Amino acid sequence: MDPQNITSEAKMLLNHAKILRLHTGNLVNRSRLKKKCPGSPSEELRDCIQATLSDWMSATKPSSKDFPDTLDCSIPQATDVVTPEEREEVRVSVKLFLCEAVQSSIRDAVGLACQTLAVSQLDSVIIASPGLLEGDSQSLAHLQPAWEELEALVRNQRIAAIGTSDLDKDLLEQLYNWAQVKPSSNQVNLASCCVMPPDLTAFAKEFDIQLLTHNDPKELMSAATFQEAVQEGTQDLNVSDWRLEWVLRYSIIVKSRGIIKSKGYLVSARKASP
Repeated sequence: MDPQNITSEAKMLLNHAKILRLHTGNLVNRSRLKKKCPGSPSEELRDCIQATLSDWMSATKPSSKDFPDTLDCSIPQATDVVTPEEREEVRVSVKLFLCEAVQSSIRDAVGLACQTLAVSQLDSVIIASPGLLEGDSQSLAHLQPAWEELEALVRNQRIAAIGTSDLDKDLLEQLYNWAQVKPSSNQVNLASCCVMPPDLTAFAKEFDIQLLTHNDPKELMSAATFQEAVQEGTQDLNVSDWRLEWVLRYSIIVKSRGIIKSKGYLVSARKASP
């Protein structure tokens, strides 16, 4: 089959779609991406989006005249699901980066993660709120809508434990006192603080909150970088009207051995209304 026909079919699908859902597959097994050593989480995500779209474009077969509004860009053979037999032996951990303050994004992301990995429940979800406008500072009011959405998912048994990212002691305490489902963990960026703040450590110890470290930037991926990655992956498709909604990074860890069996990204983007 003419590769040019395949590419043009894929471009037509992308041009028609209103929502783009992308899954990188298991990065542990994807040889094309395994050879790379990204310098940062942002670079890793950029490489993943570009490579996944490129692979999807070349694998798309012109088969029907159906152009769906929601386009699923994934490499089926690169996806590792969790089998029922191994579910008790693995832990499915997720960090969800919200690029927009839209609560339905949390439901959508968790639902897609469960469906993609073939699990009914995620063991833990850490939320990273969207960046604030210049001059604004994080407050409990910023956190509450997203946290209420996470609490509903805990009650519906879609998530077992929920955690936060980059909260100082005062804000973590405010959230803990207000929340019905208490945070089980809080991630601290060691780039901004080389040593855990003593007041945060003491509070976390008293209320059994696990303190974790991370090296994610405040903005995991800018709009411009996302559009560049899509353009490279789709061979210069015009993507100026696409915007990133959320990015979900997952890890499937074998509990008894502490090794990562599978890891990857799910990405959602939406085309701006004309």
